[in-house]
Amino acid sequence: MSVWDDLDLLLDSPSSLTVTSNTKGTVKDKANFKAEEDVSALRKAIEGIGTTEKTLIEVLTQRSNAQRQLIAKAYEKATGRKLVADLEGDTHGDFEDLLVALVTPPAVYDCHEVIKAIKGAGTTESTLTEIFASRSNRQIKALSEAYLAETGRSMIHDLQSEVSGDYGKALFILAEGKRDESTNVDTSKAKADAKALYEAGEKKWGTDEAKFIDILCHRSIPQLRQTLVEYKAISKKTLQDSIESEMSGNLEKILVAVVKCVKNVPAYLAERLFKSMKGLGTTESTLTRILVSRSEIDLLDIRTEYKKLFGVSLYSQLESEVSGSYGNALKHLCGQDD
Repeated sequence: MSVWDDLDLLLDSPSSLTVTSNTKGTVKDKANFKAEEDVSALRKAIEGIGTTEKTLIEVLTQRSNAQRQLIAKAYEKATGRKLVADLEGDTHGDFEDLLVALVTPPAVYDCHEVIKAIKGAGTTESTLTEIFASRSNRQIKALSEAYLAETGRSMIHDLQSEVSGDYGKALFILAEGKRDESTNVDTSKAKADAKALYEAGEKKWGTDEAKFIDILCHRSIPQLRQTLVEYKAISKKTLQDSIESEMSGNLEKILVAVVKCVKNVPAYLAERLFKSMKGLGTTESTLTRILVSRSEIDLLDIRTEYKKLFGVSLYSQLESEVSGSYGNALKHLCGQDD
């Protein structure tokens, strides 16, 4: 039985979308932290002949993002140069992208990922889907504010000029960051929603996409979990199975991502990591984004789910798929082998 079908455990398990404390991250505040000491180590690594990648990795992957912001400030004060600019000038490729991600505040980093996904020819829907399905309201609001500060434009406005159709409708609702956050579960409403979804999909010829979008993108996480249980009772299929058989393309992908994140954000992201490494070539941007953005939230849980889903540890998979300084930095973020 797949991790996605086990609905019984669902109602009592915590959700990364509602958790605010960082107990499940692999990266924590470093004890006895002294920004000046880190700055002098970084300067030596960057200003000497040839860059000492090992030092960059040891300092930047083993401090929390809040501490890295203090390092960046102290670095600029000591050198008159921006740390990001020096890292960009001194490293390259995926390793550079990873280090820059580490010294960027989380909301600003999400914002840069959204900008990258919508600019240039063609939009990277998979990135947008991953970000907006897996972030909490608070993270989405912070991302919107960062977007406005960075571009002078509203994020929703820019998204509307890039994506359209039913996929766009679902994405815009998620990107408003207004999902209901109440923790109370109304079982009769869950039954009614489940019935409405069943009648909008399985039961009718043609699918009423709007009904799926409305329920899945607005209801609270606990409420949706109850709805998934009720849906299976009516349909005998899981809601995810129904979406996969009734829909296609990006709309199917975003609604399945929402359902997966309602159940288990770490398992959803573990799957994304697995797909980014399997087959020919590795999607480094996805690896970097997930490991950096979840390192202080739920990367320990992602590791656990990875092992459960794929039978190997995330660490050993990274070891076989990515190499060099970039691979070493990712393994440092991942923490140990499970």
